[in-house]
Amino acid sequence: MSPIKEVIINKQTKNNPIWIMRQAGRYLPEFREIRKKNPNFIKLCLNQNLSTEITLQPLKRFELDAAIIFSDILMLPYGLNQQIEFKKNFGPLLGELNLDNISQLTEEEFTKKINPVYEAIKLVSNNQLVKNKDTIGFVGAPWTLLVYMINKHSPKLKLVDNFFNDEFLIKEILKILDKFIKIHIKNQINSGAEIIQIFDSWAGLLSENKLPKYIYNPTFSLVEFTQSLNVPVICFPRGIRDYKKYSEFIKPDAICIDYEVDPLQIKKEIKIPVQGGMDPKILLTDKENLKREAKRYLDIFNDHPYIFNLGHGVLPETDPNMMDYLVKLIKDY
Repeated sequence: MSPIKEVIINKQTKNNPIWIMRQAGRYLPEFREIRKKNPNFIKLCLNQNLSTEITLQPLKRFELDAAIIFSDILMLPYGLNQQIEFKKNFGPLLGELNLDNISQLTEEEFTKKINPVYEAIKLVSNNQLVKNKDTIGFVGAPWTLLVYMINKHSPKLKLVDNFFNDEFLIKEILKILDKFIKIHIKNQINSGAEIIQIFDSWAGLLSENKLPKYIYNPTFSLVEFTQSLNVPVICFPRGIRDYKKYSEFIKPDAICIDYEVDPLQIKKEIKIPVQGGMDPKILLTDKENLKREAKRYLDIFNDHPYIFNLGHGVLPETDPNMMDYLVKLIKDY
């Protein structure tokens, strides 16, 4: 069994596996070389050979315990025929939403449109670099995808004022998302993904009274579905205020925490395996500081099933040598 599954399934605490969110990406010079020649981000995600190469780049450099497929949570609205463009220094910009169009879309049409993502997962999971490691597939949570589809760009700190006005539209989109996220999960698993991570990047935008409708119930539906396929699920509800309540309601196999939450409180309140937590900005400091902070998380979760990761994706300005130092630090702990 792989080191990550040992933690998630067998709850072992003897060693701490490590993978890093956005481990394949802009901080690596070899990625920047590919990106220079491929400015269209969506096309890059749909180039199965290049996305495979990018996914494997960090595993060639560092002793990581998993490959996470180079893709994006917004491949799902793209598969639903919503226009998406990634603008430099702005982020994603989504086109108008045509409910009639996405309501009529078939599973075959959706799968065909983003099929290179699944082909890349096959190539990665069969690669020697991933032997005794995990291939992680992922999806955006219904709430986060709903935010992008209606808001049409990153909400940063707030949603557009009339976001909740059209209740019928929201209800229909959530229904469609439930169907197609499950298809996307199933396709990734059938292609070789052994763990699924659900990213709820904008979970922190909602008030407590809205969580059951927009986060708890829709995410629980996905977790239950994935577990029925005998694949473990890690949930990352970034910015959620009550990780304990979230974990108890949604019942993922592991919970990924952000860097704004107190790891001591998490250790006290959460019984399931924990992943992540360290602030990515620590990698921009020095080795002494990095060692101290990484060791703090390892010491806190010493007798708790724990997967080392960051509390968000690795930052583009990170020095790969610092990443190398971090991975060796975790392995030698």
